[in-house]
Amino acid sequence: MPTRLHIDFVSDVSCPWCAVGLGSLEAALKKLAPEITAELRFQPFELNPAMPPEGQDAFEHLNQKYGSTREQQAQAREAIRARGASVGFEFRREGRSRVYNTFDAHRLLHWAEREDLAKQVALKKALLKACHTDGENPSDHGVLVRLATEAGLDPQRARAILESNEFAAETRARERLYTEAGIHSVPAIIIDNKHLISGGQPVEVFERALRQIAGAAPPSVAVA
Repeated sequence: MPTRLHIDFVSDVSCPWCAVGLGSLEAALKKLAPEITAELRFQPFELNPAMPPEGQDAFEHLNQKYGSTREQQAQAREAIRARGASVGFEFRREGRSRVYNTFDAHRLLHWAEREDLAKQVALKKALLKACHTDGENPSDHGVLVRLATEAGLDPQRARAILESNEFAAETRARERLYTEAGIHSVPAIIIDNKHLISGGQPVEVFERALRQIAGAAPPSVAVA
């Protein structure tokens, strides 16, 4: 009999490895279908919750956070660009110019989940593309309304949410749920509320892990 998995994909739209991880996960599920299918939901995690509305220069941000030089950042961009290309995701060669706050994007994703899971997936992918391929600002309300519309969501409702605090408390509660459960880096992929796969793993790692989980052996999976 086919196995249906529940997958919570905990991530931030500003996280490049989350784009890689999502591409790998979807490629693995495509290879496993129709024996194994999944209900995929995106859960919020903010890498930079204190980021101001105007954002911060990307080099400055990464230099302050990790101490990385321009050369090291360029090498890391090339490595992740290659990983993205292997799963069909295009990263800008020059990378992002700025890093922005993503809380409003998470509020819209929370709303999209309530509306239609397929539209939540479409919005998440649109946000990742806007941030990492097109170099757009994921905190800009005009950008967010446009992406919500492209994902098939009601633009007037999206704008009303953004102009209010709607879903702020619910989004914060979701964030706390995962951080208090020990999630401190993303992507974190949680299957059936029991099994964890961490990081932007290769397709083969996801495929092997999902097969093991669907077969109930081993009882849990944790990938570093």
